[in-house]
Amino acid sequence: MRTSDSVKHLFARLVSSLGRATATREFKWMKQALIPSHSLTLPAMLQRRLSGEPLQYILGTTPFGPLDLLTRPPTLIPRPETEHWTLRLADMLSPTPHRPLTVLDLCTGTGCIPLLLCHLWPPGSTRAYGLDISKDAIRLAMDNAARCNIPSSQPSSLTPYSQNVFIPVLGDLRDPAIFKYLLPPFDIITANPPYIPKREYDELPISVKDYEDPAALLGDPPDSEEQDGLTYYRLISQLLRQKGMLRDGSIVALEVGRAQADAVEGILQQSAGLRNTQVWKDPWDVKRVVLART
Repeated sequence: MRTSDSVKHLFARLVSSLGRATATREFKWMKQALIPSHSLTLPAMLQRRLSGEPLQYILGTTPFGPLDLLTRPPTLIPRPETEHWTLRLADMLSPTPHRPLTVLDLCTGTGCIPLLLCHLWPPGSTRAYGLDISKDAIRLAMDNAARCNIPSSQPSSLTPYSQNVFIPVLGDLRDPAIFKYLLPPFDIITANPPYIPKREYDELPISVKDYEDPAALLGDPPDSEEQDGLTYYRLISQLLRQKGMLRDGSIVALEVGRAQADAVEGILQQSAGLRNTQVWKDPWDVKRVVLART
């Protein structure tokens, strides 16, 4: 079969699988991603997509606000709902080089949240840390920092500096020793932690379940007594309760799954002692973020 006939056949299968509008849009992006010097071909890309592989892994990038971030398996692919609330958070704050903010992003993955904040806020106004337990995620976050021209090395002092910085840190948020490298207190703590209960994880589409890191999706370790997807919010609340973790006037923003916002709001209020809370909805009218202020 000639290449053109093969492409037509594969595209027809993609239309059957995804619908004409989605298939046409994805096909356009695949053609735009073709590089003459690269071994990747259009039929190969279509075959991978038909097997269930996420388009973002095939293309190798995904848009996130004005950024174009690298995406590699198995690190979690940034979602539009995360982009939406990160942009909203960026709009509500106005750091300056003389009043800079220190950000800690837990379960940072690609680094999308802190990198977008660093990109949007004025140079020299933001020092961000991204913590993740995955070596793959930390390598990708460092590559994304370089791609976004955001330095990823620790500044030599806490005095004003000329650029925003993002420091990816490999570590477990359950390990208190990690804060030797993260330097609290923080003005902002963000997280898009694993939050999917096992029963829902088992029903996920192949494009998610067979390709993205289960540890970035499953909200409870297999040996956890609770299997409600909320284990990491309980761990984060314990962290927030530690003395010296938050400055006065700090903000905590946690992404949550469907029907989890009320429970997470209760955890922050009761376990972390953060009484000033609110819930943000995403563009699809889902309660998506629990925001708390000290």
